[in-house]
Amino acid sequence: MGNSYQASLDYLYSLQLFGIKLGLQNTRDLLERFDNPQRKLRIIHIAGTNGKGSTAAALANIFKSAGIRAGLYTSPHLHSFTERVRIDTRQISEAEVVKLTDELRPHAEELRTTFFEFTTVLALLHFQRSGVDWTILETGLGGRLDATNTVDPELCLITPIAFDHTGPLGDTLAEIAGEKAGIFKSGVPVISSRQQPEVEQVLQQRAAELDLPLLQAEQDYRWGFTAQGLSFRGLECELDGLQPKLTGRHQHQNLALAMAATAWLQRTGVPISEVALRQGVEQTRWPGRLEWLADDVLLDGAHNAAGAEVLAAYLEQRQLRNLHLVVGLKADKQAEELLAPLLPYVERLYATRPPVNDSIAPGKLVQLAENSGILAAEYAEPQGALIAAQQGRKDGQVLLVAGSLFLIAAVREKLLSATELLSISD
Repeated sequence: MGNSYQASLDYLYSLQLFGIKLGLQNTRDLLERFDNPQRKLRIIHIAGTNGKGSTAAALANIFKSAGIRAGLYTSPHLHSFTERVRIDTRQISEAEVVKLTDELRPHAEELRTTFFEFTTVLALLHFQRSGVDWTILETGLGGRLDATNTVDPELCLITPIAFDHTGPLGDTLAEIAGEKAGIFKSGVPVISSRQQPEVEQVLQQRAAELDLPLLQAEQDYRWGFTAQGLSFRGLECELDGLQPKLTGRHQHQNLALAMAATAWLQRTGVPISEVALRQGVEQTRWPGRLEWLADDVLLDGAHNAAGAEVLAAYLEQRQLRNLHLVVGLKADKQAEELLAPLLPYVERLYATRPPVNDSIAPGKLVQLAENSGILAAEYAEPQGALIAAQQGRKDGQVLLVAGSLFLIAAVREKLLSATELLSISD
């Protein structure tokens, strides 16, 4: 199976040569050739800038705890392509990837589909044939022209919207929000996380145009965290004393969005008990995001300015100082905006290149650190930066790895014995 699976992956990754193609027609045409599997699915569609994955993972765990069979489609993956497609939180088998790839390939080659278009159809077809009760679908880029926007959901969720991928999505928060709100469908309820005022205005305007209910954080639901744990209030649901594995205030916001979605589902008759809701929230993991490993190593895929801000807030919350930071960024990222919130917590910086084709030169990251009076050095590969950071820190000092998820994956593979199966629940 190994050779067949690798051949399938080689083909799938070759589709990345077509780049990112915003538009729905290719995906619609490919779905049509398989009798539109998406029309047989009950779907929750999630868009936003940060937090989509952990929100989706929490929902998947809640469904699992309730005994409801749910498909989960997320991107990107950390280690294995199979992480992108899950049922009952378990990754799709390599054999199934081979089977579906072989089946879809002739049609995809004729239509010249992109990687994400292909994988979206693969996931929807797998979920339909597996007879899932619900499907949780995360957008890839934007929303309006994203391949996942070929579905008719029963509920839409919007995680916090911030600056990222500004080129294709727009140069202002309002423009980006307009693209994300492109997943809204007439009459289909939308639940939103806490948003900045200009984003909130766009979402409200779009909801009014489509005559759909928009439920908003702080108005329709709220949450808080005390010494007793996480609490939630809203949509006829009250929970106290939750003990989530996901840490950080931003993750609590993501969990609250998942709980709000669950409360809405409960009101429509979906059988999810309070016990299942509590268990699902508390068992959720989302590797590579505020993930602590042994020996005081903290990993976080903060790859844009908003992500860096929430990481900095977590460092402040935990009173973490004098960190040794291993960092590497893709070429499309704004290094200054990402590093600025983190550098006040850093004693020494180790700049490297994530294993991608285009990345920011480590020398630029070194210069930014040195301009702030921080010792820094550059390394050609993540392993060299990791070893230097391990050797350079003193006992008790935290080693933080942040930036591209490709960097996070490379470090996880060095530090953990097995990464092929990536559990999102305890």
